[in-house]
Amino acid sequence: MQSVKSAIPAEWAPHQAIWTAWPSHADLWAENLEPARAEFAAMARALAAPFGDRGGDRLRVLACGREAEKSAWAALGDCAQILPATFGDIWLRDTGPIFALAGLAHAFRFNFWGGKYDLPGDELVAEQIARQAGARLLRHDFVLEGGAIELDGEGSVLTTRQCLLNPNRNPGWEEASAEVALRGALGVEKVLWLDEGLANDHTDGHIDNLARFVAPGRVVCQAPHGKDDPNAAVLEAIAQKLAGMRDARGHRLEVITLPSPGLVRSEDGAPMPASHMNFVIGNASVVVPIYNAQGEAAVEALAALFPDRRTIGMSARALLSGGGAFHCITQQEPS
Repeated sequence: MQSVKSAIPAEWAPHQAIWTAWPSHADLWAENLEPARAEFAAMARALAAPFGDRGGDRLRVLACGREAEKSAWAALGDCAQILPATFGDIWLRDTGPIFALAGLAHAFRFNFWGGKYDLPGDELVAEQIARQAGARLLRHDFVLEGGAIELDGEGSVLTTRQCLLNPNRNPGWEEASAEVALRGALGVEKVLWLDEGLANDHTDGHIDNLARFVAPGRVVCQAPHGKDDPNAAVLEAIAQKLAGMRDARGHRLEVITLPSPGLVRSEDGAPMPASHMNFVIGNASVVVPIYNAQGEAAVEALAALFPDRRTIGMSARALLSGGGAFHCITQQEPS
C-alpha cells in the first residue's frame, strides 16, 4: 500500500503538467489586461523551456470565451495547450484541484475567499480540470484553497491561523479540528502553524505569500526590506517561528530568508501584498515574481537553492493588481 506521505508530492517533484488560466475577462483586469497577459506569457514560456538535461513543463492553459481563446493561441500556441473552459478568474491554485499520485485529485468547497469575490464559474474549475486530466476527483466537505497550504511531500504542511481558522471559511474550526480535516483529506502527519499574513492580502494570509518549502526540512521566508516595509513585524515573527519548528520527521527546519520587495504601492497608494514567495517551481525552471530592483537579490538567493534548475525573476506587477502572482495562477499535476 502506498504511503500517505507520498500521496501528494512536493512541488519540486516531476510534473506531468502545469495547469493555469489565461487572463480572460476585460471587466476584471481593465487597463491591466494586456500587461497581465504579457507577464503570463513570459512565465509560461519560461516554464515550458528546457534547462540542461531537464525538460520543460507541459502547459495546459484554460481560456474563457472566444476572444480569450484567440489571444491565448496567438501568445502561447507554440508552447502550450489551450483549453476552452468556464471560470471567473485565473487563480487556479485556489479554485483548481490539488493533484495527488495515481490519477487522483482533491477538490474542496470553494466559497470565494470567504465570500469576498463571488465570480460565476470559479466553483466549476476543479471539476473541469479533473475531467480534462482524466483524474478521479475526491471531494471533501470543507473550505480550503490550495494557496493556503504548503506541503513538503513527506508529511508536513505549513499554513496560517488567519486563513484556516477564519470564521469566513469553516465556522467553528479550531486548530484541532483543522488538523483532523487536513490529515483525513491529504494524509499529512504534522501541521505547522504560522499566524498572520501580509497587509491587504485578500486571501486572509495565504502561506504561498509567506513561507515555502524548497526541500525536505528546508523552508524559505522573507526578511523586511526598508524602514517602510509594511510587513516588517509579520515577516520577523514568521522567521522566528519557523526557526523553532520541527517537521513530521522530527527534524528542525532550516530557515533561509530572502529580502522582501518592501513597500509596493497600488495606483491609489495603498500597500500591496507583493511577495517573492509566490514563485512557481517547474520541471526545469523556477519563476520568481519581482516588483522592483530588490527582486534581483531574492532571485539570486533562490537560484542557489535550485542549482539544477534555471531561476528567473519576472515582472508580476500587473498580475498583482488582480490579487496574486505566478504561484497563485498555477497548479502542478505530478507525474
